[in-house]
Amino acid sequence: MNSKLENTKNANEVKVEITVEAEKFDAAIKKVYFKSAKYFNIPGFRKGKAPMQIVEKYYGKEIFYEDAFNEVAEEALEEAVKEHNLEVVSRPDIEVKQIEKGKDLIFVATMQTKPEAELGKYKGIEIKKIEYNVTDEDIEHELGHMQEHNSRLVSIDERPVESGDIATIDFEGFVDGVAFEGGKAEKHDLEIGSNTFIPGFEDQVIGMKIDEEKDINVTFPEEYFSKELAGKEATFKVKVHEIKKKELPELDDEFAKDVSEFDTLKELKEDIKAKKEKQNEERAKYEIQEAVVKALCEDMKVEIPTGMIELEVENMLKDIEQRLSYQGLKLEQYLQMMGKTEADIKKEYEPQAIEGIKSRLALEAVIKAEKIEATDSELEEKMKEMAKNYGKENDEGFLKNENVKNYIKQGIASEKAIDFLVKNAKIK
Repeated sequence: MNSKLENTKNANEVKVEITVEAEKFDAAIKKVYFKSAKYFNIPGFRKGKAPMQIVEKYYGKEIFYEDAFNEVAEEALEEAVKEHNLEVVSRPDIEVKQIEKGKDLIFVATMQTKPEAELGKYKGIEIKKIEYNVTDEDIEHELGHMQEHNSRLVSIDERPVESGDIATIDFEGFVDGVAFEGGKAEKHDLEIGSNTFIPGFEDQVIGMKIDEEKDINVTFPEEYFSKELAGKEATFKVKVHEIKKKELPELDDEFAKDVSEFDTLKELKEDIKAKKEKQNEERAKYEIQEAVVKALCEDMKVEIPTGMIELEVENMLKDIEQRLSYQGLKLEQYLQMMGKTEADIKKEYEPQAIEGIKSRLALEAVIKAEKIEATDSELEEKMKEMAKNYGKENDEGFLKNENVKNYIKQGIASEKAIDFLVKNAKIK
C-alpha cells in the first residue's frame, strides 16, 4: 500500500490517494467469494458449488468488487492516516479511481483534520467573583424536605378535598364522547396542587367528597406530547374514593434524634449549614472554571470543520440513546413523544456541540503552550480509580490499554490546564 497526501482549498481538509496492490485486492476478491459462495444458485451447479470464474461470468465480474473494497479499504486508510500523522475529525468521503481484478485498487479519501486554536489572552483572564452564602431560608428549606420525607398520611372523612390533599380517584377521559388510550386509571393517588395532571383538572377535584362522582372538563395543551390529543377538549369522569392529608412532624429535638445522628435540632441545623457551605463552594468552583473557559474560548480564533461538529452531535445522540435505554425507551419513541425528528434534535444540539469542541481545542492549546502533562504517579492513581469504578481492578488488559491511558492523560492535563487558568485569572 502506498499513499499521496494533498491539501485542498478548504481549511483543515486533505485528500489522500491510496493505492492497494493488485495482489492484495485479488486476494480480497477470493476471500469474498469463499464467504458468499453458498448464496449463489447457478444452473448446472449445486448451490454454492459454482467456481468463482463461473459466478463472475454469470453475474458480472464486478459482483465481488464492493465487498472486496470494504475488506481492504479500512485497513489501508488507517495506515495512510498513521503514515501522514493525520488527526481526522470527520468521516471520509471516498472516491474510487480504479477498481478492477488484476489491477491496483486506487481510491481517494477526502477528510477533515483537527484544527489548531489560536489563543488570545489566557493569562490574567478577568471574571467576576462567584460566591454563594448559606441563608436561614436554605436551612429551613432543607428541614422542610426532611419533614416531608418523614411525614405520615392521615385519612380525612369529615370534609371535601382541599389543596395539598392526596385524593384517591378513578378517572376515565373522553374526547368527543370516545374514550382515548391511556386516559383511564383506578385508585390513582393524586396530590392536589402538584400540577401533574392537565391544567385545570386538579382545581376541579377540590371540593369533591368521598364517593362523589363528577365530570371534569379540560383542554389539552397545544404542546401536549400526543399529537392526537394536543389542543383537544376532553371530559374526565371522576370518582373520589379516599382523601388523605400529610401530617408533618414537629421540628424539635425529638425530630433531630429520629432523622439524624444528632441529639438536638441546633446540632442538626449546624450540620445542614456545613454541608450546604461545602456544596456552595463546589458550585462556585465549578462556575468559576466554566466562566474562565468560556472567556478563553471567546478570545481565541479557530475554524471548526463541519464534519467535526457532525461527529460530536452523533456522539451526543448516542449518549441520549444509552440514557433512554436505561428507562426502557428507544430514541424513536422519545422523538415521537417530543413530536420531533432526529434532524430537529441534531439541530438543537449543534450549538452545544460547537461549544464543547471549542472548549476542548482551547484547553489543548493551553496544554501545548504551557507544556502541561500528566505525571506517571497521577496516571497510575487515576487508572486505579477508574478500574475500581468499573470493577476492573484485576483486569490487566484494561490497566495496560493505551487508548484508556491516553484518554485519562488528556483528562488529567485538561484539569491541570483549567487549574492553571483559574490561578492566573483576575477575579473581581
